[in-house]
Amino acid sequence: MGRNKTMDNKDLKLAIEQIEVPKEKVLKAIESGLNKAGGIESSPVKKKTMVSTIAAAAVLGITFSSGFVNPTMNGVLAKTPLIGGIFQKFEDSMGVELSKQNLVTELNQSVTRNGLTVKLDSAYFDGEVVSITGRVEGDVDKGHNEKGEISFDMNFENHKGDNDPWLNGKSTEIRKAENGYMFLWKMVYPFKTFKENFTLPVTIHNINGIKGEWEFVIPVNQENLSRLTVNQEKSYAEEGIKIGIKDILVAKASSALIYETVFKNEDEVYLEKAIDDKGNVYHFGNSTILSKSKEDGFHEIVRSKMTKVHPDISSLTFYPSLHIADPKAVQILDRKTFTLNSKRTSLSLRINDAWVEGDNLVLDYQFHGFPNELSKDKLDLIKNNLAYEFMLVDKDYVDTIDPENPVPPESHIISRNKVTVLNEKTSHYQSVFKLNGEQRIDHFKMENTVLQFDFSSFIENKKIAPFSVKIPRQNK
Repeated sequence: MGRNKTMDNKDLKLAIEQIEVPKEKVLKAIESGLNKAGGIESSPVKKKTMVSTIAAAAVLGITFSSGFVNPTMNGVLAKTPLIGGIFQKFEDSMGVELSKQNLVTELNQSVTRNGLTVKLDSAYFDGEVVSITGRVEGDVDKGHNEKGEISFDMNFENHKGDNDPWLNGKSTEIRKAENGYMFLWKMVYPFKTFKENFTLPVTIHNINGIKGEWEFVIPVNQENLSRLTVNQEKSYAEEGIKIGIKDILVAKASSALIYETVFKNEDEVYLEKAIDDKGNVYHFGNSTILSKSKEDGFHEIVRSKMTKVHPDISSLTFYPSLHIADPKAVQILDRKTFTLNSKRTSLSLRINDAWVEGDNLVLDYQFHGFPNELSKDKLDLIKNNLAYEFMLVDKDYVDTIDPENPVPPESHIISRNKVTVLNEKTSHYQSVFKLNGEQRIDHFKMENTVLQFDFSSFIENKKIAPFSVKIPRQNK
């Protein structure tokens, strides 16, 4: 879940795997970095943030963005041409490797609108990843963003808004340049069937709020993928799940894993890493859901970005973790004191008081079921999640919300609140919901309002036993 970089030296990889990470310092560094130019702009897709995954995210953040490159890689980068140098600046080892193999398409496209010029420099397609680099020149800082920040409102293939499948998992990285900014877009290929050679229309609607239609048509090419057919599975009877490894698609600088999960409940499996029989470690990135059904349980087939599989390996051991899906707890606000209980864990939320104060609804509550000692990063994560996991819904509109596409009914739902920590030691919090904000409930009355709470993002992932599969020999 994120970007993966590989090193040339196996011993170096193993050493990095054993580094002990100071999580609190890493979290502060990540937060500081994201507030500076050169950060990552994620696509507007709702994320599930789990207490147990924060350490993994911290490790990935160090690995991907620390700028640590071994001497062998430095020698390679010193010899790369202009395009390879761009990937070096973004610390994109996949782009560097593809540039070495002459598998990056160089672009020379430029469009100027309203004083801003967008130039596209390169594109590549490898495994699951489509990447485009370019530059924005002109007075970008006159837009509504802070100086040193840049954002794009854009769509691919003439899609509209957030329904564009290319935006699901898209990231944007920025670097300051002489006359503006350099950028790198990375997208997960969103379709079930690969088209190895195609054109990708791109339209930028505005940059930092500066309107203008910057339109491009980008040639995207990928060398033939090699398919390793595995078709082996592991069942976990106690957890009510099954994981089937179907295929590995081997590209020139990365791989893609196709696997199936079957659940008794609507849970999720995360593959944290894999290790081959020679000790090489593999990580996994953004995923594309290829199919989904609910016959005899919850079935899902997923294609996930993966570190390139080494040749001449005979097995892979996968290390999965399970995230439990908990049904939302629900209570009508016709009383001031009540308890919301998790259906599948011992977590609970005690509402001590609920009242209207001016144009705000205020909840005073305590969380129960957490360990006695929580680290600072976990406490910060809990506070952050509390701002998103409450929902106020007009009771007459509860049944109009589609679980598969939970678009809030306008003027009948409030899904954000401001959280204040009253006492960290006793998990005592206060949430304030603005009743006259951008989201609102017309003719609000407490007795006509349903409070929903999702415990899922507060449930720690459960590590489950690793399992191994045999890997067929690759064709050279």
